[in-house]
Amino acid sequence: MAVDRLSLLSDLVARARRMGADAADAVFVQGDSFSVARRLGKSEGLERSEGMDLGLRVFFGKRQASVSSSDAGPSALTELVERAVAMAKAVPEDPHCGLAAPDLLAKAPPDLDLFDGSEPSAALLEERAAAAEDAARAVAGVTNSEGADASWGRSGIWLVTSTGFAGHYQGSSFSVSAAVLAGAGTLMERDYDFTSARFLADLDDAVAVGRRAGERAVARLHPRKVPTCKVPVVFDPRVANSLLRHLVGAISGPAITRGTSFLKDRLGQSVFAPSIRVTDDPHRRRGLASKPFDGEGVANRARDLVAGGVLQTWLLDVRSANQLGLTTTGHAARGTSAPPSPAPTNLYLAPGRLTPEALVGEIAQGFYVTELIGMGVNGVTGDYSRGAAGFWISQGVRTHAVSELTIAGNLKDMFKALTPADDLVFRYGTNAPTVRIDGMTIAGV
Repeated sequence: MAVDRLSLLSDLVARARRMGADAADAVFVQGDSFSVARRLGKSEGLERSEGMDLGLRVFFGKRQASVSSSDAGPSALTELVERAVAMAKAVPEDPHCGLAAPDLLAKAPPDLDLFDGSEPSAALLEERAAAAEDAARAVAGVTNSEGADASWGRSGIWLVTSTGFAGHYQGSSFSVSAAVLAGAGTLMERDYDFTSARFLADLDDAVAVGRRAGERAVARLHPRKVPTCKVPVVFDPRVANSLLRHLVGAISGPAITRGTSFLKDRLGQSVFAPSIRVTDDPHRRRGLASKPFDGEGVANRARDLVAGGVLQTWLLDVRSANQLGLTTTGHAARGTSAPPSPAPTNLYLAPGRLTPEALVGEIAQGFYVTELIGMGVNGVTGDYSRGAAGFWISQGVRTHAVSELTIAGNLKDMFKALTPADDLVFRYGTNAPTVRIDGMTIAGV
């Protein structure tokens, strides 16, 4: 299959060149997915999808155009090439566009063990979903269910460029999730849990997933409100990773070239405490966001975005690197219908030395966040304001549930005041341990 796809893309690129294009690249994406849903002990749905899409990008000097199609028939491909060439001749020039130089291309992409060749049966997925929901509903205090899901997927990506790159990789994914409600009437609370992995054998036990979902929902019952105050805020790992997403948004090449980032002038400067390290690792074996080369065929590698608290690099693709007079960092991501743009892969905050219990134990009064609501973050100024729910901390112990709060600060100050715990677990594409940030404002009653 890999040879067939690469041959098809190579032919598209060659045809574009024969029609006068100075350069071209082509990408083919194929994906299949299968999921089973249950609710209140009954099967609620079974879905399967299969799809493919291919895209061609052509260059005439500093003009570029991208065209995509889900039809790989001969006449459709001919039309695809003709349309891409015609569009590229008509669009305005982009002085920074172009393909990656040959010396930057991946020569021997690593095998990252991303593909589990097995395809689960509907019966197996049904069994996993049932186990998760049954375990959640068995928790005392759970009164209703939003359902449980078990899913499987596989995807493949093939890329060819006129500068000499031809490569592909495949990946698989498995997941189980459950969401339930506790309480009754207007006093109900909801929570969830899930597990995802590249390989079926690496998934958490479905019963454990369901039990955690039920226990979390029950723990949120009878929330109280707290007065407005300034206290330490602790972010649970499943929300702490959002802080890293704000970081990469601020150091993404396009934000820097536009001057719309609160970190635009901080490269090489201290933005976190000296103990902080943030790493992006595209070659993590079985990583949920791993890839052996980037979306432009560039050789990628693990690199520290922050080391010793100092900002080390921007996230760059070819275009943003050209605009800044730099070299791409191998972070290009792409679809089939638009040019690439930079994005992280397996991003993580290195763990600290304190246990989560010690991190919380030092707090007289504070807030432990388990859910964030809304997107009140200003990428230009760093101002941060988000709705939140979780648990109040009193004398070093998590006590009662709290809700309808807003936490506020500025990311420049928050990054400097950030302390990570030692409980880093790789569960998502972006991962962080428990994190404490001192001196945040809580807007309550």
